[in-house]
Amino acid sequence: MAKAPEEPQHISAGPPAPLTADQLCHMCDPKTLGFATTEELEEPRRIIGQDRAVEAIRFGVGISKQGYNMFALGPSGTGKYSVIRQFLEGRAKNLPAPPDTCYVHNFDEPHKPCLIQLPAGRGAPFRGEMKQLLDLVRVSIPRAFETEEYRARRKELEAKFKGAHDAIFKDVQDEAEANSIAMVRTPQGMMLAPVKDGEIIEPDAFEKLPEEEKKRTQEVIADLQEKLRAALAEMPKLERQIREELMALNQGITMFAVGHLIDDLKSRYTDIEEVQHYLDQVRKDIVEHVEDFLRTEQPTAPGPMPPQAEMMARQAGQGLERYAVNLLVNNGDSEGAPVVYEDLPNLQSLIGRIEHIAQFGTLSTNFSLIQPGALHRANGGYLILDARKVLTAPFAWDELKRALKSREIRIESPEKIMSVATTITLDPEPVPLDVKLVLLGDRMLYYLLTQADPEFNELFKVEVDFEESWDRSEENMALFSQFLAQVIRHQKLRPFDAGAVARVIEHAARLAGNSTKMSTHMRTLADLLEEADYWAGSVGTDLVTAEHVERALNAKIERADRIRDVSYEQIEDATILIDTKGESVGQINGLSVMQLGKFPFGRPTRITARVRLGRGQVVDIEREVELGGPLHSKGVLILSGFLGARYCPDLPLSLNASLVFEQSYGGVDGDSASSTELYALLSTLSGVPIKQSLAVTGSVNQYGQVQAIGGANEKIEGFFDICSMGGLTGEQGVLIPDANVKHLMLRKDVIEAVAAGKFHIWPVATIDQGIALLTGREAGERNAEGKFPPESINGLVEARLRELAEAARRFARRVENGAAADDGAGDGGP
Repeated sequence: MAKAPEEPQHISAGPPAPLTADQLCHMCDPKTLGFATTEELEEPRRIIGQDRAVEAIRFGVGISKQGYNMFALGPSGTGKYSVIRQFLEGRAKNLPAPPDTCYVHNFDEPHKPCLIQLPAGRGAPFRGEMKQLLDLVRVSIPRAFETEEYRARRKELEAKFKGAHDAIFKDVQDEAEANSIAMVRTPQGMMLAPVKDGEIIEPDAFEKLPEEEKKRTQEVIADLQEKLRAALAEMPKLERQIREELMALNQGITMFAVGHLIDDLKSRYTDIEEVQHYLDQVRKDIVEHVEDFLRTEQPTAPGPMPPQAEMMARQAGQGLERYAVNLLVNNGDSEGAPVVYEDLPNLQSLIGRIEHIAQFGTLSTNFSLIQPGALHRANGGYLILDARKVLTAPFAWDELKRALKSREIRIESPEKIMSVATTITLDPEPVPLDVKLVLLGDRMLYYLLTQADPEFNELFKVEVDFEESWDRSEENMALFSQFLAQVIRHQKLRPFDAGAVARVIEHAARLAGNSTKMSTHMRTLADLLEEADYWAGSVGTDLVTAEHVERALNAKIERADRIRDVSYEQIEDATILIDTKGESVGQINGLSVMQLGKFPFGRPTRITARVRLGRGQVVDIEREVELGGPLHSKGVLILSGFLGARYCPDLPLSLNASLVFEQSYGGVDGDSASSTELYALLSTLSGVPIKQSLAVTGSVNQYGQVQAIGGANEKIEGFFDICSMGGLTGEQGVLIPDANVKHLMLRKDVIEAVAAGKFHIWPVATIDQGIALLTGREAGERNAEGKFPPESINGLVEARLRELAEAARRFARRVENGAAADDGAGDGGP
């Protein structure tokens, strides 16, 4: 069973003492760093500030089971890529280099290129040896067919064919001559014609012959035609026989010419079965297509084919390039496993692509136009990708997941994936995949994927969470100094002295928003080092000092603060109303932070409250006009809970209060102004004015405790700047939550003003402490009788709420009496 919340421990309602100058910024003493310049420092022996992430990377790299890919989450600039890459490269150099990957022509199914994987470093020699083999074959085959032996055997076959051909027609020829009939060869074939005196009888002359002679001649021709037809029927069989014998002769000569060349190449790859099978297929194809090597234009070194013929040869897979080797991935020069970062992870750059050649209005392709993707290059090693880029590239995310799940790489075109392809293209044999994938992204993206994509949790089981800050201990500051020295040497910058490093450490604490922490946003810090080096160079010094770091910080702000200056000018010329002197009831200076680009700055805002008789509602005008966000609205609703619990517990709240951010024309969100709104409301109820020389920030809970907020440094400095424009009076200052004191890393001019007593910063733990500071009157505590002191803030507020409750009762009584009178008038009518 849930327990009721306990009342908070008692905290003094009296105003707290203002912070001293020493509490406003945790300065770094250069003397404690233990060096004069960064030239004396060694490089850090471990990755700084990311112990949690380092352990996760070590686990993710070490485990080899499926699905243990890594997702490195954290803000951009925290060193995710450099840390991941450093670890992966350290691991990869101790792993064996993965095999070389090749595609070769598939002689059985040309549209399905075959995959051959060879040990690392043997792919390029194999490609070269195949090219050399082809060069030798193109020379040796024509030479073999030019030998006297081949010519003699071919003449024998030709003579044999001629003899068999003549034998088939000899009997018909003899009978035709005996009957004065001539056999005439025409383009249409063999014809029979009568002969007289050695001349063929013309048709007109034949018609003039006696009928008996004509009849006899026609009968002889008809009989000879039947015999000729039978003889011609024997010709295809004879031609086929001769062709087979000639083919056998050519193949025998080809085998004699290339067999020993291929056998010699096979002997160098006896340990690779795929190469053995491929070379057998090459031998078979060369023998079957020997005519490709017997071109008459240039028999010893064939020249280029005409473009149209070359295109047709490509389409049919019959060009001599079919004997080439497409070396997709060459790991011959690799030392260990690959570590690949793909900057443009779209579909084709991940899984590869099949290129096409446009010729004569058509597109053609073959296995030699297959190009590798990042998965091919990283196969056997590690692949690093930017998660957001992968997710925004069409089809890339789904194909990446499919490759990881199936553990193979299939090269497919977007058209095929969308099922809109209507043409036949290549379908290469899939490449077995063995890769460790690392995605880089922000936290929100990671959590969205874990919720929205069921497959994500199966494929990315290792969460590498990068810290945004780390403890500012002496040991860590020493490591941080070594890191800065490493960056300085790597970027070839001027050495930094200890004072400059100390100023960078202070800025790292400011970036972390905590004086006890240091930011791990290494990109921002590296930028600061480069800019400080520039300013040192601009004055011709060889050593970067704290002055140059400070100048770099100021210059960066000056480049980005135009909007802040415009905003402050509007306050200075009273376009936007902000008072820094005097007192006012129900009016208070709240503090907010605006961020434009990378530059955040504080800006005061006037908050006002008005109260009248009502039903216990606290109206948030920002919310009513849809300018307030949910967190701001939550903070306002908490005020009702605080008022109802603290004041007049025996009476209902009978007020209608309105709260508004004056001259606010944009959205408002966050609860950091809830305590400020409550102070304004208490001032209105009590009638006691609030000092306009003070500004307030902090959220509040229902017990009246002031809670920590963000951007404390920017808010304080923003109000300080506004006060400085009108002149510091010594009465101005800011109230911040007590819990935010450890976050303070204020500017030097603010610290100096506080030390001189011209500006003040008070840490506030409760609303009572804050209202006492703002009004100069005690908040008041209930006495033994349960009553607040009458002239205290709480006493005046409770008295006002009782007046409103009594007024509400009187109003309700009048309404009831008026309703009763109306009813009586109705009953007494005629």
